[in-house]
Amino acid sequence: MRLPNKITTFNESVLSKLAPILRVLENGDIPIMALYERVRAEVEDVDVFLTTLDCLYALGKISLNEEERTISYVSDVS
Repeated sequence: MRLPNKITTFNESVLSKLAPILRVLENGDIPIMALYERVRAEVEDVDVFLTTLDCLYALGKISLNEEERTISYVSDVS
């Protein structure tokens, strides 16, 4: 995972990709490929996209519906 440091700028890091993906997911569930197409301008390649999804999943911000192949935003509201 690329994190910001002396060599990697914030814009080149995975952290900068979290917000664009979450903004799309706030509108509702979306198929994985459709999500990638929507954020393709902000995420330079599929590998970075998948790494960002891994990070969001580990943070508990998204969930995967394997049956429907969709990604969902997980809200913090209990």
